[in-house]
Amino acid sequence: MQMRIGGNNFESADGRWIDVKNPATGVLIDRVPSGTPDDVARAVDAADAALVSWKKKPVRERGMILFHAAGLVREQHRDIARLLTLEQGKPLKEAIDEVRGFAGILEYYAGISAHSSGEAIRLGPAGDCLVVHEPVGICGAIIPWNMPVIIMGWKTGPALLAGNTLVLKPASTTPLSCLKLAAILEKAGLPAGVLNVVTGSGESVGAAIVRHPLIRKVSFTGDCMTGRKIREMASGQSKDLILELGGSDPMIVMDDADIDKAVEGALRGRFYNAGQTCTAVKRLYVHEKIADIFQKKLRVRVESLKAGNGLEPGIDMGPLNSAGQRERISGMVNEVTKNGEGTILTGGCPLTGPSYDAGHFYRPTLVSDVSPGSRLLTDEIFGPVLPVITVPDLDSAIREANQSRYGLGASVWTTNLATTKRVFDEVHAGIIWVNRHLTVPPEIPFGGMNESGIGRENGSHALESYSRTKTLFLGW
Repeated sequence: MQMRIGGNNFESADGRWIDVKNPATGVLIDRVPSGTPDDVARAVDAADAALVSWKKKPVRERGMILFHAAGLVREQHRDIARLLTLEQGKPLKEAIDEVRGFAGILEYYAGISAHSSGEAIRLGPAGDCLVVHEPVGICGAIIPWNMPVIIMGWKTGPALLAGNTLVLKPASTTPLSCLKLAAILEKAGLPAGVLNVVTGSGESVGAAIVRHPLIRKVSFTGDCMTGRKIREMASGQSKDLILELGGSDPMIVMDDADIDKAVEGALRGRFYNAGQTCTAVKRLYVHEKIADIFQKKLRVRVESLKAGNGLEPGIDMGPLNSAGQRERISGMVNEVTKNGEGTILTGGCPLTGPSYDAGHFYRPTLVSDVSPGSRLLTDEIFGPVLPVITVPDLDSAIREANQSRYGLGASVWTTNLATTKRVFDEVHAGIIWVNRHLTVPPEIPFGGMNESGIGRENGSHALESYSRTKTLFLGW
């Protein structure tokens, strides 16, 4: 498969390729060009050439193209989902939900296009003002491997509706579904050059996107270290950034919670996508009055999960996306045993055997009595490992939840409105769920605080962030 620049397929300027393999089997699926800064420059030229006519197109016409594309995605959602499972590893049912979610994002932005307008301000004798929103210009988007389809939707939907053109870099391990969706958008009527996909490494293509002087805004989803590098590269330029850098989301379960519902919430919140989700439950705090029964019920459900090739029926959890990811998770869990930092209730090792040896599988893992200094609590666990901590009261739960440099999401499970208000007011997170976790519909703003990043995606907030305000002052 090839890069898409200016509506056409291209190979890399230097002819190098990246192999894309199935993380469940190790089998080669396809290969994509290993792009260079010259390829990024070519994509920017295409985006620049398309910008004037695209931003002049009425916003409702831009919205109709997104709506048409959403319909095409829904028609082909099973084929796209299968491609996503092949390259990313997640169970097919999760891939189908993600592809449908992409269509839903485009439909949402198409729907609000009818309400896109400016503002008139009457100033009396001083005059009148007209405030309008213009596109930023050429934007850059850098997509992660864990949820490539949905996050591509978060970035392309508002950017394109606002009248910007876009240069997008997918992750090297999951570029195929992004390329497929770009082709569908073009088939729906997106003019050539409005969306350009350049495949390649972060060091080459990603850095070139951030540094290019004509790219006025960059949206990146990924790890904190890369986010810091992007801020450094962008410093000195008048370049706007959206950085979604992950988190260590706490889940607080109080003694008045519906235990069975909370157990299922913890199960899905942690082990969905093999735990490779920014807003996954990564620290579970349970009130001491219900801790024993909660852990017993949760352990039974964790041990019932079936891991395997995501294309096989009945699979609940796929592999980790890479061997390096599995090694990192194994190292963190091994530290717990070596240093006496907790008790492994179940799991705690890679999955082995004929069905697993060719892939990057790790056993769903539950750890109790985790020590405060353990990396399971201080670092982001991007895999199927859930630490459980018993707390005596809400004060302790809030205090422990805030013992993190991150601040992306958090949830509280309770029937008490006062408890809900305290968690909302006091826990440091960009989104607080009540009696649920992980759900992020396109209507609501999404993003974090502290080291979880800057800016917001989703909702009308994202549309505004891909626009700049311009004021006409009429002095009579």
